[in-house]
Amino acid sequence: MQTVSIPRSLFVLAILYGGMVPLGGFLGAKQASLGPLAVEAGIFPFLTLVALSSAIAELHGRDVANRLVRYGFVPLIVAIGWTFLVVRLPTDPGMYEPAKEAFPIIMSQGARMMAAGIIAYGVSVTLNIWLFDKLRNAVGKFAALRGFIAAALSQIVDTVIFIGISFYGVRPIMDLMIGQAIAKVVLSAVLVPLIVVLAVRIGRRLDAPSQ
Repeated sequence: MQTVSIPRSLFVLAILYGGMVPLGGFLGAKQASLGPLAVEAGIFPFLTLVALSSAIAELHGRDVANRLVRYGFVPLIVAIGWTFLVVRLPTDPGMYEPAKEAFPIIMSQGARMMAAGIIAYGVSVTLNIWLFDKLRNAVGKFAALRGFIAAALSQIVDTVIFIGISFYGVRPIMDLMIGQAIAKVVLSAVLVPLIVVLAVRIGRRLDAPSQ
């Protein structure tokens, strides 16, 4: 049997990536106010996994990063399945009273929103990796700048897909799309370059030969 050696950086970053995938959906139940910006709190872990996908593409290539995106569907779908089951289990009468009503409200999402989240994840993160890789010729070795541009453009697409699928025909969506897109671009500028640089630096240190 042939033993497959996985680089330490890929192992560590993949674990972190896998944790961020379902966390984005759970934290999205909270609407956060950041000065004039109103965003769903799930954007923080989601931008983290977007930045991690760029860092993995930088360290191990576009094909490896794309494979990680596909593997990311596994924890996402499993988390949705367990959430669906747990919400429908009978509630313990001794459970903290305010949590009895709050839990299903926070954790439950309609099938339409779940489908929107899965599609938006697959399209936007794959697009992010493609843009990050293609920008290498135009921007060069500046991974932080490439990470920001790729994240900002992919998050606009993510917003259009998620809000369009979730709310089209239910409520007016144009103002919501514009507001969310602006917020995500601003947060991409603040968070993504930092995470990309940090993840690449940590990854290279993990993969450095032992002295």
